[in-house]
Amino acid sequence: MQVTSTLSDGLKREFKVVLPAKDLEERLTGQLVELKDRVRINGFRPGKVPMHHLRRVYGRSVMGDVLQNLVNETNRKLVEDNGFKLAMEPRIEFPEDKGVVEAAMEARGDLEYTVALEILPAIKVADFAGISVTKLVYEPSDAEVNESLDRMAAQNRPFTKKDAKSKAKSGDRVIIDFVGKIDGEAFQGGTGTDVPLELGSGQFIPGFEDQLVGSKTGDAKNVEVKFPDEYGAAHLAGKPAVFEVTVKSVGEPGDAKIDDDLAKTFGMDSLAALKDAVKSNIGREYQAASRRKLKKELLDALDAQYSFDLPPTLVEQEFEGVWAQVTQDLQSAGKTFADENTTEDAARADYRKIAERRVRLGLVLAEIGESAKIEVSQDEISQGLMERARQFPGQERMVWEFYQKNPQALAEIRAPIYEEKVVDHILASAKVAEKAVSKDELMAEEGAEAAASSDEKPKAKKAAKPKAKKADAASDAE
Repeated sequence: MQVTSTLSDGLKREFKVVLPAKDLEERLTGQLVELKDRVRINGFRPGKVPMHHLRRVYGRSVMGDVLQNLVNETNRKLVEDNGFKLAMEPRIEFPEDKGVVEAAMEARGDLEYTVALEILPAIKVADFAGISVTKLVYEPSDAEVNESLDRMAAQNRPFTKKDAKSKAKSGDRVIIDFVGKIDGEAFQGGTGTDVPLELGSGQFIPGFEDQLVGSKTGDAKNVEVKFPDEYGAAHLAGKPAVFEVTVKSVGEPGDAKIDDDLAKTFGMDSLAALKDAVKSNIGREYQAASRRKLKKELLDALDAQYSFDLPPTLVEQEFEGVWAQVTQDLQSAGKTFADENTTEDAARADYRKIAERRVRLGLVLAEIGESAKIEVSQDEISQGLMERARQFPGQERMVWEFYQKNPQALAEIRAPIYEEKVVDHILASAKVAEKAVSKDELMAEEGAEAAASSDEKPKAKKAAKPKAKKADAASDAE
């Protein structure tokens, strides 16, 4: 084969490759000779099929394999000989002249084609000692622990059934059946049986609970409400509905006691153990927030430290993913770019910078991880997969099997684990100072620029994204 470089521009490379007809003929003949002893053709003894007949029957399909193998070999040789790291799979362009291709398929003529490559830039890993970041620290207060305990006690307090003549008031719990209808037709997710509802809790859509105050056991009434304009189920958003409700019982709340008995309902031996568990759970939330901010500060430092050409196709693919999420969020929120005080062109420019940042940081982290020989063990992947499966109660086995059978999906489990290990590797050598802060400072939003972080989903700038809601209409809080 003959290989000639035709383009070297930034991270783009192109080569002209010529596969001589002589080489094609030799490869084809060799493959047919190997095939001769394996095929069975009526009228011929094994191994005695004439070569011209074998070529007529199998020549085209065998030549297809020959060309594919030669193309793959050429690509590997180009990469190895030049020390390239590919950003994308090579793009092959064969001649448009069908006659040329047909001649090559029959080994009557040379095959000339083009290989276009997009390579990764050479990245020199810098010294991490020059990176300084701050870890924000906040310890849960006793007041927060007590507030959580109050909520837990309220949610688990007993209710005493009232007599049939007693009217329900705010704070009481009613057990109800209901059927929701829009324009007289029942809708999916709008039916419930033996549903407990604490009046005044805000558990159901606005206006629903208020209309049950004053009801008694056995009452049947129509509750008229309007779904919020930003309701999660688009087919219900903004629509008026009537719920036919039957009150099956009314219960009066008892005392919300915070004691050892409450602890035992949560599987704890004592109230002290429950307090420790609550404090630990709250602490994990704050630790996660601290980690996110620490990581973003580290990524900001890396982004400022490295500058190199980016593979344009990688940037374009990342931008398309970011932009699709942005437009979807705006559509879900019923907003336009004008509502966000920007234009589509300005937003595109902003989010393209985010895409470029993500690609740059992704390449930097990958190079650092490779240099440090960081690997993700099978046990770590299995643990990550179990955590993902637990997010789908009742479907754990199905989720597990899906990822196990799909290597590309399993790579989505590995990637964040790998990234966190690389971040830990960098932080081990960087200067990390701890700073005690208030809860508000720790939990403060970073703004739209936080979407640039490689581990965050993109968001439309300043867009108020509606809360996700299930279609179980009446029980969804706004």
